[in-house]
Amino acid sequence: MNYFELFSLSPSYDVDTAILAERYRDLQRAVHPDKFANASEQDKRLSVQRTAQINDAFQTLKNPIQRAEHILALKGLELSHESTTLKDTTFLMQQMEWRESLEEISDSDDPDAEIQALYDSFDTFAKQITAVLKVQLASDLASEHLQAADQIRKLKFMAKLQDELARVEDALLG
Repeated sequence: MNYFELFSLSPSYDVDTAILAERYRDLQRAVHPDKFANASEQDKRLSVQRTAQINDAFQTLKNPIQRAEHILALKGLELSHESTTLKDTTFLMQQMEWRESLEEISDSDDPDAEIQALYDSFDTFAKQITAVLKVQLASDLASEHLQAADQIRKLKFMAKLQDELARVEDALLG
């Protein structure tokens, strides 16, 4: 199912989340199970299924990484449940540096500064990846889609690393 069509949006990495949320509420009102309380069992079941479908679509489109994966899926490249590893040695070296920095935070004289430096580094890197990803997702070339898949894999790694950093930060605070 094309989630962009469901919400009457153009398939694009950039989505106006306010419009998405507004259309989500409109769709939910139209199919909410309460509206079908006196309907047939089949209509009730369809309402529940449609509500779940709308919820899944909304969650996918509001998350940039999942949205990018959905765009690739619409172009015929499925990333969910894959176990492909990145072969970008520069990125792999950067990963190792970030991991080392994460491990060293607790021993740092100024852990707050180290934490902020990592957040800034993650943010800068993610912006660079996202700029490239937007161009690749807009392309009709299969080679660009394969490269976009690698950018998405990098963003997924970055999201995990950011979660780890948040946990380290929480542990230091309390």
